[in-house]
Amino acid sequence: MKHIKPILAFIVIVCFSVQVYAQQAYLVHQDNVKPSKLMQYEKIAKEFHEAALEHQPNTTWVTASSNDFKYFYITPIKNMAELDENPMAAMADAMGDKFGAMFKEFDKCYDSHGSYIIVNDKELSYMPDDVTIPEDHNYRRWFYIYYTPENAKAVRDGMKAVKALYEKKNSEAYYRIYHDGFGQMEHYYLVSASAKDEVDFATTGKENEKVLGSFEERWEAFSQVMDYASRMEEYVGEMRPDLSYAPKED
Repeated sequence: MKHIKPILAFIVIVCFSVQVYAQQAYLVHQDNVKPSKLMQYEKIAKEFHEAALEHQPNTTWVTASSNDFKYFYITPIKNMAELDENPMAAMADAMGDKFGAMFKEFDKCYDSHGSYIIVNDKELSYMPDDVTIPEDHNYRRWFYIYYTPENAKAVRDGMKAVKALYEKKNSEAYYRIYHDGFGQMEHYYLVSASAKDEVDFATTGKENEKVLGSFEERWEAFSQVMDYASRMEEYVGEMRPDLSYAPKED
């Protein structure tokens, strides 16, 4: 009987997760690379990418890296059941010992790594359907907005207020919002903004301030988030097409 409550709790979590993932969910594998091993990691990551192109595993991922030496391998998933699958099995069989040896080289480059799920929150994202991110806009600025469970509704309402301001002003500074999913201990919203490079991001930001109006008008919306956030973190990163993979189309 002592095991029933944990099992029921797990079932509730899974059912809740499936409901949330009616939006697009992503499985993220994160490698926290040691600074001293950066170039060694880059080398083995590119070798792994070449091996994937050769053996064509039945999966897909986009890769991103951040300025604090983290690498993210991001795969869209439809449901939790996909986590039971091993799309690398055929590739591992074909490569034999080389497959395991490759991951031993990866393991030399970090002290910690792991996987979790994030969810694209389309209701909060400011990304009109007719807008596409240009292929050369691989620069990213990521803002993590953390909040406690008691402030969940207030922060979400604040995020809606910010989006409403952008819509009202017809801003061209678009952003996507993601939120934490299964496998994470803290609640947060992740704001992802793209640009061509750092200069382009700064220029767009200055122009957007003028579009959104006076500081007081902007703060009226943004304070509805800041007043309830427990902390914020900001990172610079880039998308890595050279380490991303999709199987060849027939």
